[in-house]
Amino acid sequence: MQRFSFVLLIFATLLSTNKAWAQDPQFSQYYSAPLYLNPALAGITQQGRAGINYRNQWPSIDANFETFSVYVDNNFDEKNSSVGLLFVNDKEGLVGLQSNEIALQYAYQVNVNYKWVFRPAFQVSYTSRNVDFNKLVFGDQLDNNGNTGNPSAEQFNTDWKVNYFDIALGGVVYSARTWLGVSMHHIREPNQSFLGEDSPLPQKLSIHGGYMIPLNTGYTRGETVSGARRSLSPTFNYRAQGEFNQLDLGLYFTWDPIIFGMWYRGIPIKSPEGGGSNNESLIFMFGVTQKKFTLGYSFDYTLSNLGIQSGGAHEVSLIYSFKWGDPRKPSRSVRELKCPLPMIF
Repeated sequence: MQRFSFVLLIFATLLSTNKAWAQDPQFSQYYSAPLYLNPALAGITQQGRAGINYRNQWPSIDANFETFSVYVDNNFDEKNSSVGLLFVNDKEGLVGLQSNEIALQYAYQVNVNYKWVFRPAFQVSYTSRNVDFNKLVFGDQLDNNGNTGNPSAEQFNTDWKVNYFDIALGGVVYSARTWLGVSMHHIREPNQSFLGEDSPLPQKLSIHGGYMIPLNTGYTRGETVSGARRSLSPTFNYRAQGEFNQLDLGLYFTWDPIIFGMWYRGIPIKSPEGGGSNNESLIFMFGVTQKKFTLGYSFDYTLSNLGIQSGGAHEVSLIYSFKWGDPRKPSRSVRELKCPLPMIF
């Protein structure tokens, strides 16, 4: 019995290290999860918006990761301000590691001139993490035929939880065709150890941007007579957190009501620890917009040593746009400069 308790203690120690929690969950459709990417994107549509994101990574193996988020944001014209509320749940299937985060965001809009807009923002959040011991199997639960299904006689502390407050900052600058954003999460580097040891959660940096290339429609570049968008948008998203860094580089093709996307994730010029190639995945996305709704689906084709036998990653997003206030007054995106970001309207 003591041996199993010792193994359990080692397992908990591993959970408390930076390597176990050094990388936040990610969304391949990062512009369809705008509040998760950057608090400065709260209210950037100049209207109200609600969205849901779901990601299932490596579904063919037990150690799969599931991430779910829901958010709502709104812009207040008279105050040049936007607020956002975000909830994120992330869990790992093999041992039941689970994280729940709720965040409140505020962004302020500054019209630098008639060509450029700047939006600084901040976020405060509260996170709770725990382990589900029902996912673990101990030696006394096994027989010659495998798992007996009987409860374990092991005595252990099941109250392994960690809670903390956190802060994030962000900013985005955009023109009619260009945008560039920067966000920094985990400013406080909160202690994430389950055992009360010193294990700070590393700060996460994201630099993201793109350029919208309007296509010729015979009416006006980028739009049809009915207002349907026609454009190509090369985009990038670079992330660094602790020992990890990744680059998503790809393209959106918007032909309202259809949206296609394709990205490559990896940094080929940088070899990962232990050697090999730094090629993570190819990402394919399809979306459709219908009135106030935008639905997107993406699949990550794994290029790393884990292989496609892992099941890659499936991701679904749903965005609903709405307007509060006087329905007779055009939204700010109609009266002023509109952000060219794809998949957020």
